Amino acid sequence: MDMADKYQDSIVAVHGIEVGHAQNDAALTGCTVILCRKGAVAGVDVRGSAPGTRETDLLDPINLVQKVHAVVLAGGSAFGLDSAGGVMRYLEEHRIGFNTGVAKIPIVPAVILYDLNLGDKNVRPDAEMGYKACLDASTNQVVEGNVGAGSGASVGKLFGGALSMKSGVGSASIDLGNGIVVGAIVAVNAWGDVIEDGKIIAGLRSGRLGPVRVGGGEYFADTLKMMRTLAGRNMMRLATSTNTAIGVVATNAALTKVEATKVAQMAHDGLARVIRPAHTMLDGDTIFALSTGSKKSDVTTIGSFAAEAMARAIIRAVKMSAPSGGLPGLKT
Repeated sequence: MDMADKYQDSIVAVHGIEVGHAQNDAALTGCTVILCRKGAVAGVDVRGSAPGTRETDLLDPINLVQKVHAVVLAGGSAFGLDSAGGVMRYLEEHRIGFNTGVAKIPIVPAVILYDLNLGDKNVRPDAEMGYKACLDASTNQVVEGNVGAGSGASVGKLFGGALSMKSGVGSASIDLGNGIVVGAIVAVNAWGDVIEDGKIIAGLRSGRLGPVRVGGGEYFADTLKMMRTLAGRNMMRLATSTNTAIGVVATNAALTKVEATKVAQMAHDGLARVIRPAHTMLDGDTIFALSTGSKKSDVTTIGSFAAEAMARAIIRAVKMSAPSGGLPGLKT
């Protein structure tokens, strides 16, 4: 089979993974839930310096809990962590969780992005929205773009929001053969630009009017170039840590917590290939890794293709995002 034929549509190609979204379209905020009802071995790696997370310490390989039952990606900055409470309520109603003997406690890590500056800053994902995302969850093709955690996402913010572009949620998966699949889902709210084939396709705009020129050109200012200018240096002194790319990679290959953590680390390579710059002091880049199956594979192979799937998902996130909140988008 040609490698191009092995690229599939989304993270739900991994058995045991469901995805659901909920959002407030007027307020431009929302959340996305990745459900694994039977539990998934999990790891996490935080590379950005401005993260907002919940229940990540328990994923340390030295700690007791081995499996999670959902991961939440949410807007709303730290307020959005409330959405995980609704996911816990949904799972408890379905008797899903870590059995303590007295009760089953759903294990639901969460991570947030900052979208308060694009929509209504007074509306944030809450427990009710998290619950609604669970009701929406399924193994159907993942809806991408201006949905869920990507509702208020944008990229290219060296000069603030005025010259940025709309981004959102993207997903991808890769069939490795022998029944093994690796998938990714990501909400892209990066400070930097998004690159495909060495060219900027979304990011900091030059201020010129006209249609978006996919693949570079005068439309894009190029964040790296602008950081070397006087104007860019002045803006760096005013920059705020309100950006991030947050996501999940998953596989039906068997992984231990140590191996899942390694896969999460390697998946960041895909993020760094297509977001420039990445892992900055202004981003909270965080990736979870989930293992839902028992198929044998080596962690280097899984991690390598997790990076590929993450890169493809990020490209999808910007290509599937329509104009919104006064910002241009690539989807027309």
